[in-house]
Amino acid sequence: MAWFTRQKPSLEGNPPPDGEKNVKTEGLWQKCDSCGQIIWRKTVEDNKQVCPKCGFHFRIGARERLEMLFDEGQYQVHDAGLRSSDPLDFVDSKPYKKRLEDMERATQLPDAVICASGTLNGRPVEICALELKFIGGSMGAVVGEKITRSIERCLANKTPLVIVSASGGARMQEGAISLMQLAKLSAALMRLDEARLPYISVLTDPTTGGVTASFAMLGDLNIAEPGALIGFAGPRVIEQTIRQKLPEGFQRSEFLLEHGFLDAVVKRTDLKNYLANAFDFLAA
Repeated sequence: MAWFTRQKPSLEGNPPPDGEKNVKTEGLWQKCDSCGQIIWRKTVEDNKQVCPKCGFHFRIGARERLEMLFDEGQYQVHDAGLRSSDPLDFVDSKPYKKRLEDMERATQLPDAVICASGTLNGRPVEICALELKFIGGSMGAVVGEKITRSIERCLANKTPLVIVSASGGARMQEGAISLMQLAKLSAALMRLDEARLPYISVLTDPTTGGVTASFAMLGDLNIAEPGALIGFAGPRVIEQTIRQKLPEGFQRSEFLLEHGFLDAVVKRTDLKNYLANAFDFLAA
């Protein structure tokens, strides 16, 4: 009966009895949000955070985006010192200043976008990537200013631009100041267009609100990842407004491609080569 009375190793970290192995598996597996399969995490990471079973695209951060797109993951970050001044002294469930401090501590970013320069398949390029974890990737004065400065660098250096969007829209804590960024960025992109410099917009899950209503839909090419939620108002709000049931897949990237709102839906694993080929064509 020794097998019945044998003591199991405790949860406090005591070593197991002689001859037994204690294998740690916590965090090595993850469940796909789409197909429900349990997948070896390293396999997902090697596949650029895409499920190898069903192709579901997991959400990733701005740093991961830049590392995937720039050659050898090397790039130069610009305007990293810009921070919001909280122009309205806004308070909701907590003061806006406190919220910004908490977000900066959690993400190690000063605001919701990283703007960087480097090369993509050997071509100099500016890439701006929004960070969804920073107040939902929302666009305030800092996001608008940093992207505008990236556009100005493109104009000065004659380089193309990529913006990777992942956002809930304009940042309510900055009120009308955040809404002013829509016009500011649209005007800056018009200057880029007049200079005949290509801009490709990459829309990821989710891209909504004022970001969709401004720079995310103003690319020479507007492309999206598979299954991305893209729109202005959310589907629940639309259903309640028009009092009708929306079609299956409404506001997903495949639906928008079918109805002419996007130019292409591109898998994350193919994105870098797709961008390189598109720039070869647009810059010719």
